[in-house]
Amino acid sequence: MQIITNLFHGFCMALADSVPGVSGGTVAFLLGFYDKFINSLGDLITGTWEERKKSLAYLIKLGCGWVVGMGLAVIILSKMFETHIYAVSSLFLGFILFAIPVVINEEKQTFRDKPAMAVFILIGIIAVAAITYFNPVGGNGAAVDVSNPTLFTYLYAFLAGAIAICAMILPGISGSTLLLIMGLYLPVITGIKDLLHLDFHALPLLIAFGLGVITGIISIIKIVQRALAKNRSAMLYLIIGMMLGSLYAIVMGPTTFEDPQPPMSLSTFNIFFFIIGGALIGGLQFMKLKTEKKEKAAS
Repeated sequence: MQIITNLFHGFCMALADSVPGVSGGTVAFLLGFYDKFINSLGDLITGTWEERKKSLAYLIKLGCGWVVGMGLAVIILSKMFETHIYAVSSLFLGFILFAIPVVINEEKQTFRDKPAMAVFILIGIIAVAAITYFNPVGGNGAAVDVSNPTLFTYLYAFLAGAIAICAMILPGISGSTLLLIMGLYLPVITGIKDLLHLDFHALPLLIAFGLGVITGIISIIKIVQRALAKNRSAMLYLIIGMMLGSLYAIVMGPTTFEDPQPPMSLSTFNIFFFIIGGALIGGLQFMKLKTEKKEKAAS
């Protein structure tokens, strides 16, 4: 039963990681395994031999679910994202807006203990909004050209991978949102899709991106662990701020396409998909409570 649960957790994280709007870290937080996920990554890097074996076993099960979810997502979403951007964006606006009160409720005691740390909400909003506004491709339609990659393209993909995985680990801004505003979301998703069809033309770019991901994990995981252990309230306020800031990133996301689209407006906002996003949050919470109830009954 635990194996199925871990596979499902990884699958849900992949679905979130594959599309702009919400991070896999947010899903991990909502389903109640975020601390275990972060600590397992940390133990895998610097833990004892026994801790590494235990963490590796857990992360392999999580990773298998993640690979299946990501594979299904890129096959479906690479086309859907181009043709139904406003519906998908509305879905994740709903996901984030409904997720914020859930996060606050889950950590209400932490928020209540140190209200002065609320200034980190503003810092989180400004950080994400600034990345969206000042990034080199967003807002002017200048997507990254990967048809004839140069050394700069590979270095940019490496840096984007390191930044994106840091965002995916944090339960706040989506790493895919960052890839979107950096102009690399569609090239990476399309490259993975082509790779699944045994077309290897994008493999060098994906390798550079993957090396960036590994570097980002090694660089950020201990920082996140220490921050959550010693300054949990500040981190959680920052996460809420980043989630709020990512709403602006989603609204501006269509402007970063190779064929740029206008930012989302009231006329292109889709209330139906917005409600579905909220319903998904409700479903995740229901599954989390059901799992916790079963675990208590078993113990």
